[in-house]
Amino acid sequence: MVDVHPELATPVSRIPNIAISPRTIRLNRRVMGALSALLRKRSALPDDVAILDLTVPVDSGDDVAIRVYRALSAATPTPVIVWIHGGGLIMGSHRDDPTCTRLATATGATIVSVDYRLAPEHPFPAALEDLLATIDHLRREPERFGIDADRMVVAGQSAGGGLAASVAQRLRDRGIPLRGQLLVYPMLDDRTAMREDVADKEHPVWSNASNLTAWGAYLPEPPGSDRQPTDAVPARCDDLSGLAPAWIGVGTADLFHDEDLAYAERLRAAGVDVTLEIVD
Repeated sequence: MVDVHPELATPVSRIPNIAISPRTIRLNRRVMGALSALLRKRSALPDDVAILDLTVPVDSGDDVAIRVYRALSAATPTPVIVWIHGGGLIMGSHRDDPTCTRLATATGATIVSVDYRLAPEHPFPAALEDLLATIDHLRREPERFGIDADRMVVAGQSAGGGLAASVAQRLRDRGIPLRGQLLVYPMLDDRTAMREDVADKEHPVWSNASNLTAWGAYLPEPPGSDRQPTDAVPARCDDLSGLAPAWIGVGTADLFHDEDLAYAERLRAAGVDVTLEIVD
């Protein structure tokens, strides 16, 4: 296995390194869902954060579930962070209580975590459509949520970070202002799944074999294909100018390390304010 930072070695060792194949996606989803539910049960939620479950109407006809977090001490209207959970685009839950309660307490913002549709049942662009529909709803009805929609940040980890980058690109194209994008070890480039030089490395938690399965479930074309729609993969976007300021964090042991650094460099070259944090 690649080296892991000493402070992260213990928690990483407790996370199962599950190989995901097209046949096992649903099984992996159930296993990770059970583990996440157990973690939520064992984690004491702070008394000073309110949590509310709501739904948002979308054009597909099915409402999108959201979980809203706000510190009780926060003065409304608050800034808003749209949180996008990880899970390789094929699993994961918007009930990301430990992360979202910490964000709410630390920032004073309202955190809106979105239960976007998952592949392979709902490939691109379903997840992106759900996220954009949620943002449109927040902007139409800010009073309902006690937010200032002009102070909005999109944020996510892993696949959620990649979706956050895609959302930032779409909002830029639509002329909708965004204060920032917070990308935590984001999954940005399907072409990593085709790299033979990383295929034999045992990356913690998420292997390149799982990466290939996930991108293959989400995309309309095979991973690495030149026919891939550029708006389906953040790193394939040709024009990164005019995007919201970005914070990108990734570890040197992470499978996404190289693609994240490359994206940060391209953002800077396009004149975007970027903060890059690398954990050795």
